[in-house]
Amino acid sequence: MIKKLINKLLGKSAPAGKGQKFGRREDVPVSVHGIDPKLVDARALDVVRTLKDAGFEAYIVGGAVRDLLLGLRPKDFDVATNATPEQVKGLFRRAFIIGRRFRIVHVVYGRGREHEVIEVSTFRAFLDSADAEQVAGNERTSKGELAGMKHAVDASGRVLRDNVWGPIEQDAARRDFTINAMYYDPQSQTVVDFHHGIRDAQKKLLRMIGDPATRYREDPVRIIRAVRFGAKLSGLGFRFEEKTLAPLAASRQLLADVPQSRLFDEMLKLLQTGHALASIAQLKATGLATGIYPLLDVVVQRAEDPFVKAALQDTDRRVAEGKPVAPSFLLACVLWADVRQGWQQRLQPRGGQRAPTPFAALQDAVDEAFDARIGDVSGRGKLGTDMREIWTMQPRFDKRVGSSPFSLVEQPRFRAGFDFLRLRALVGEVPEELAHWWETYSTASDDMRRDMVDAQRRDNQAKPGAAKARRVKRTDPDHPANQPADDPRFRPVDSDEGEEGDDEATGALSPAPADGDAAPKKRRRRRRKPAGAGRAEGDAPPADGAA
Repeated sequence: MIKKLINKLLGKSAPAGKGQKFGRREDVPVSVHGIDPKLVDARALDVVRTLKDAGFEAYIVGGAVRDLLLGLRPKDFDVATNATPEQVKGLFRRAFIIGRRFRIVHVVYGRGREHEVIEVSTFRAFLDSADAEQVAGNERTSKGELAGMKHAVDASGRVLRDNVWGPIEQDAARRDFTINAMYYDPQSQTVVDFHHGIRDAQKKLLRMIGDPATRYREDPVRIIRAVRFGAKLSGLGFRFEEKTLAPLAASRQLLADVPQSRLFDEMLKLLQTGHALASIAQLKATGLATGIYPLLDVVVQRAEDPFVKAALQDTDRRVAEGKPVAPSFLLACVLWADVRQGWQQRLQPRGGQRAPTPFAALQDAVDEAFDARIGDVSGRGKLGTDMREIWTMQPRFDKRVGSSPFSLVEQPRFRAGFDFLRLRALVGEVPEELAHWWETYSTASDDMRRDMVDAQRRDNQAKPGAAKARRVKRTDPDHPANQPADDPRFRPVDSDEGEEGDDEATGALSPAPADGDAAPKKRRRRRRKPAGAGRAEGDAPPADGAA
């Protein structure tokens, strides 16, 4: 470091060491690399074509090229170009510049859940950390200071800003692994290789570009990325180069300066890219089973638990089948042991006090698990809400009568809650019959659902100890013979009452009197009074001749 400073003060350029060499460019034809162009996404092709038509260089880069070399269909496609982020944004209708540490452009195709993002980055210059501006704090404490910087590091040498553009050979030198530093031109079907990435891919070797310890210090997240690549490619026979593996575990302490939110995201990538079990095995093999992130330590610790292992296997299966996975579901499975234990403890009466209701006890257990395991990173956002709904839905699955099943199946998170129940049944925590019943109910018609609920009600009544209909005896208070007599004021009109009663009830005209010349009169309706009741004061007696 002192020698570099002296050379810089004297105006001398430091001799190019092995770590600073940019490699020799090799343009590898399709006859050698054998990439099938049919595996390239049409949207990535459109981005490359648009950039090249505008006069810029553009290549598919990174893990997509690695997967194409191995005959795999890449999940994501990234593009590298010599166009600046502003120039890229101006060429596409739906493009957004994101990031501060590394400014990149997201080009969006499609809408809703079917959308696809092509990530476009600008070639970056290879700069030594000694040439960067240094800040004392981190991204959060030095935000104002970093705002005007393009290349900055903290006291440990970790890169906080890297937005200095350069040629393609320098961009390749600043990438991490040789197999991720190749550039593919889908139009000419040529692979540009600077660091023998094709050779390492053929040898199935994971090798870091430059000095591994220095590269881990520049960006400690590369430690987690190394584990993820090793897990993903272990099934294909890939192994770490000794120089790359040696400082891996010793560099773990550098992760203490990385923001918790970024570590949380990297943990999810380890668990949700289809290689969760392999990632845990790789963490153990490299000596990184603990110390990366507290919640990840819990996952590794409980990976052999039947319930958690079933959840990890289920996640890998869904990714392999192209189905979506949610971090809330997997983390709910990992922390279920904490929630269940706290729930059971709270249901036990303490010191003669009344035990809380099951739902209240469950809510308290969930809050305790959040505080102990997740903290403030993501546990209070949507992730925490989804996990809470999955957990609080479990007691409701026991209620299969009344209106509860009809409302439960309409819940937005019902499918996640049911999958959680299914895994519980798989490990014997709940009866398999319960999971089968809900699986059938969720896909049944409305009529069949009503029949299932009615059948379940009859089964519940037939179980020993269930409440049954009793025979009412004559001596019981609720026997009909012992009920009080009807109030005479509300007694129905007898059918054998005279014409007057019928007329009063219906309001019909009375028959004409004997004197045929007299016009028929409409009988006046009077309210029937209870028997024996006196006339109201001032009422006139009935007229003579009135019926």
